Amino acid sequence: MQAQELLKHLRVPELTEVRDYIRNLSTGTLVGVGAFAALTTFWYTTRPKALKPPCDLRMQSVEVPGGELARRSVLVDADKLLSFYYDDATTMYEAFTRGLRESNNGPCLGFRKPKQPYEWLSYSEVAERAENLGSFLLHKGHSKDKDQFIGIFSQNRPEWTISELACYTYSLVSAPLYDTLGNEAIDYIINKTDTSTVVCDVAEKASLLLDSVEGKPHTLKTLILMEEFDSELVARGQKCNIEIISLKDAEALGKAHRQQPTPPKSDDLAIICFTSGTTGNPKGAMLTHRNILSNVSAFIKITETSCPLTSSDSHISYLPLAHMFERVVQGVMLIHGGRIGYFQGDIRVLMNDLTALRPTVFPVVPRLLNRMFDKIFGQANTPLKKWILGYAFKRKEAEMMSGIIRRNSIWDKLIFKKVQASVGGNVRLMLTGAAPVSAHVLSFLRAALGCQFYEGYGQTECTAGCAVTLTGDWTGGHVGPPLPCNLIKLVDVAEMNYLAVNGEGEVCVKGPSVFKGYLKDPEKTEEAIDKDGWLHTGDIGRWLPNGTLKIVDRKKHIFKLAQGEYIAPEKIENIYIHSEAVVQAFVHGDSLQACLVAIIVPDPDFLPVWANKKGFHGSYEELCSNKDVKNAILEDIVKLGKESGLKSFEQVKDIALHAEMFSIQNGLLTPTLKAKRTELRNHFRQQIDQLYSTIKM
Repeated sequence: MQAQELLKHLRVPELTEVRDYIRNLSTGTLVGVGAFAALTTFWYTTRPKALKPPCDLRMQSVEVPGGELARRSVLVDADKLLSFYYDDATTMYEAFTRGLRESNNGPCLGFRKPKQPYEWLSYSEVAERAENLGSFLLHKGHSKDKDQFIGIFSQNRPEWTISELACYTYSLVSAPLYDTLGNEAIDYIINKTDTSTVVCDVAEKASLLLDSVEGKPHTLKTLILMEEFDSELVARGQKCNIEIISLKDAEALGKAHRQQPTPPKSDDLAIICFTSGTTGNPKGAMLTHRNILSNVSAFIKITETSCPLTSSDSHISYLPLAHMFERVVQGVMLIHGGRIGYFQGDIRVLMNDLTALRPTVFPVVPRLLNRMFDKIFGQANTPLKKWILGYAFKRKEAEMMSGIIRRNSIWDKLIFKKVQASVGGNVRLMLTGAAPVSAHVLSFLRAALGCQFYEGYGQTECTAGCAVTLTGDWTGGHVGPPLPCNLIKLVDVAEMNYLAVNGEGEVCVKGPSVFKGYLKDPEKTEEAIDKDGWLHTGDIGRWLPNGTLKIVDRKKHIFKLAQGEYIAPEKIENIYIHSEAVVQAFVHGDSLQACLVAIIVPDPDFLPVWANKKGFHGSYEELCSNKDVKNAILEDIVKLGKESGLKSFEQVKDIALHAEMFSIQNGLLTPTLKAKRTELRNHFRQQIDQLYSTIKM
C-alpha cells in the first residue's frame, strides 16, 4: 500500500511534454548536447581494454639468494635464465630457418629506389643466395676450423644480412667494419682477425681497404663488391695481391660448387663485434649464437602477451648493422618470419622510407627522439597551440598510465595524426636504447605516437640489452628490470659514495647474454669480466622501490678536481641539455683545476626563438658569438643544475659556445653517438685554456 501511495505522488512527464521541452531549447544548446553525446559514444565505443602487464608492476625484480644483492626478472627463476624461447631456434641459422617456415616463404628482405615502392626477396630466395655465397667462401678455403672470420663493410641493405646469413649457414663468423672507425682502426681490425675476405657494398669502401693495407704486410686476399666497380680498382687490387670480384659472380661460382650447409652449435662463435670505444683501439667482443639468441628470446618473453610478433610484422632497418642493437632487432623479426625493409641509405629521407614501408616495428635512438620532440613543439608557435598540444598530451598520458595504448582517440585524430603518419602510421612497437633519453621527451612521444614504446639499457658486451621496461610501466626515468636472460647486481664505488647496501653502485651483469671476452686480449677481458663471471659495465645504477633500474652516473669518465672532489661529467651534461637553448654539451675538468668549464652547442632550431624572448637578435652564428647570449645560456644551465640537485663544485663556472654540432663525421662522436671525450678535449683545448685563464677563483 505504501508503494502505491508513493506512486500516486510521483508524476512521470508525458512524451508530449518532453517533446515540447526539447523544442524550446536553442539550436546552440541542441548542437552542444548532440556533440557531447557523440563524443561520449565515440569515446566508449573506441576505447580499448587496458593492456595486461606481464607481472605486478609494483615489484618487477626480486633479489636472488646468495648474499650478493643480485636481482632477477620476476618472469623467470634464478636457475632458469632464458637462453632460448623456441626449442627449434638455438642458433641464428635455426632462427632464420624457423622464420622461413613461419612466413610460409613470405617476403623477407626489402629495398627501394627513390620514389619507388619496396621490392622484396622471399625467405627462400634469401636462403638460396646465402648458401651460394657461403659455398663460394668455402670454395676459397674458409671453414669453421680455418680462416673463420668474414669481414662485412657496408651500409644496411639486403646483401648485408645475406652475407651474415652465409656465415651462419656454414659456421663462419662475421666481423663487421664501419668507415667511421678510420683507416688505422680498420687496418687494426683486419690484422687482429687475420681477415682474408671482406664483403663491401661500394667501390669507395674497397678503395679505403686498399689504402689501409697498401705497402704493408696484410692478410687480405679477396674483396667481394655488391655494386659495380671499374678496371682501375681491379688493377690496384692485383698490385696488393687482392682479388676483386662482384657479389653476383661470387654467388654464381658458389652455386657451381654448392655445398651442403654445416650449421653451427649454440655455443659456437657467431660475431666479432668491434666496439667503437671513446679511447684507444676498438675491442673485438666475441659473441656466440647463444649470446644473441638469449637477448632475442628475452625480448620476446617480455612482449609475449602484450605485443606478440608474427610474420605480418615489418621493421625499418637504418640503425647500423655493425652494432648489436640493430642485429638483435633483426633477430627478433627473422625468428618470427617478419619482413625487414632497408632505408635508402640516406638518413635525411628516412621519413620518406617510413611512409613507403609503414613498419610495425621501429627501433630508435635518443637523438632521433629529441629531434622529433623539438620539431613537434617548434610547430606549436603560439601560446594557444602550445596549450592545446600540452592538454592533448595530458589526456593521452592519463589514458596511457591507465594501461590504454591506442591511436584512435579524439586527440589522435585532432592533434597527433600527423606525428603518427610521419613514422608510417602503422607502428605498434618502438624500442629506444644506446644512450639516455629525457623522461619528459619519452613520455610525450609515448603518448603522441600511441604505440608500445620500450626503453632499454645495455652494451655490446652483454649482446645488446640487459634491462628493458615492461608493458604497462610507461613512467620515464628508469630502464626497467633485468631481462629474463640475465641477473644484475650493483657493487660499491666507494670513492663516489655509491654503496650496494643503499641500492646503488656499478651495474654488473651475469647470464647467457654476457660475451666470451675480447678477441686476443685477455688483459682487457679480465678488466671487463671478473672471476665469478660478472660483467662490469662502468655505469652507476640505483634500484627503485618497484625493482626497476635507474642509470644515474658513469664510473669510467670520472675525474678529480684540484680539491679532490669526484666529478661525473656525463651526469652534468645530461642535465644541461634539458635547456631549450642547448642541444649538446661537453663538460671538462681535471685535477689541476678547481672548477669545471663547458663547450655548449646551442640548438639551431630553438636558439633564435629563445634569444628573441630575452631581447637578443641575429643569425644563429651571430647569436653564438654574442657574449650576452653566452651569459644568458650559462645562467639558464646553472639554474637547471641547481634544480636537479647538482652540488656547487659540479656546476660549470664558464662556457664557450660552438656553432657546429659534435658528429660522427667530424670525429667527436662514436658511431653509437657517444662523446669521444679525448677528441673533444683535444679539439677544444684552445677554448678550454682560454676559459680557465679568465676565471677568478
